[in-house]
Amino acid sequence: MSEYFVHESSYVDDDVVIGEDTKIWYFCHVQKGARIGKKCSFGQNVNVANNVRIGDGVKIQNNVSVYEGVELEDYVFCGPSMVFTNDLTPRAKYPKGPAGYHHTLIRTGASIGANATIVCGHTVGKWAMVAAGAVVTSDVPDHALMMGVPARRKGWVCECGEVLGEDLVCKSCGRRYRETEHGLEEVPAER
Repeated sequence: MSEYFVHESSYVDDDVVIGEDTKIWYFCHVQKGARIGKKCSFGQNVNVANNVRIGDGVKIQNNVSVYEGVELEDYVFCGPSMVFTNDLTPRAKYPKGPAGYHHTLIRTGASIGANATIVCGHTVGKWAMVAAGAVVTSDVPDHALMMGVPARRKGWVCECGEVLGEDLVCKSCGRRYRETEHGLEEVPAER
């Protein structure tokens, strides 16, 4: 018995690693060389391209393609129909292949809303939240709330997903943060 689930309508190529308790639902394709962690969930019509790395606990909703050059760390959330790119100057007549791909990194815990676009070559920081329909054209700091076209920081979010006030204390879970050059970092609780 398999330690993961792949629906009969989906295809998994050779030389793919899939972690235990991962579920791959209807009409998905996981291509050669992909590495997928434990306890992930892929909705309908998800494509994972060659050599993609996906961490543990990742949730990818319907109609998302994770192209070669994109890397998802642990607990990333990809909303329905959000878009990754991997080539800044594509031409059908002049394909560059992997040599022309730009690395895109989605850090631990980041969430990308429905229909958002992540332009290749950028990093979305830990626990950042990209709003539905936003277009990310630059690096995103840790815990940033990004909205608009192009996406701009409109605030900060806690690890639990709550939007933070000016005091940077989460009203929901009590975590406290401080600003750094990379975004926010959690302030350890006083003993």
